[in-house]
Amino acid sequence: MDPNELMEMFNKRPRIGTLSTADMKGNVNVAVFGSPQMVDEETVVMGIGKNRSLKNLKENPKAAFIVMEPGETVGDWSGARVYLEAQTVDQDGKFYEDIKANIAKMAGPEAAKMIFAAIRFKITEVRPILDTSA
Repeated sequence: MDPNELMEMFNKRPRIGTLSTADMKGNVNVAVFGSPQMVDEETVVMGIGKNRSLKNLKENPKAAFIVMEPGETVGDWSGARVYLEAQTVDQDGKFYEDIKANIAKMAGPEAAKMIFAAIRFKITEVRPILDTSA
């Protein structure tokens, strides 16, 4: 997928996607998120509450975010699997405050109050939503 197409789809609002994480033992968690934003071809940022996804990311920085758009048939769906690696997890400072302010604008002040950390991810791989290759 073209990086500009991916960024447009990834940042479309309203939209939700799923973030998959695993702890150090390999126990998997999948959660629905609306806040992740692709800020350039290599970077995704998001706000996160004090939850299982955050705990997992502190133990294992690798994650995957799926974003998709329905089509007329399953074969017509579009989307991407975006593989990520957490680079920073901030619980204070400018980046954290900027993320909270952005969430307050998008989802309201109550949603922003639930943000416990701001995460900056590096995109490590992008695959189509439907991919039959190995």
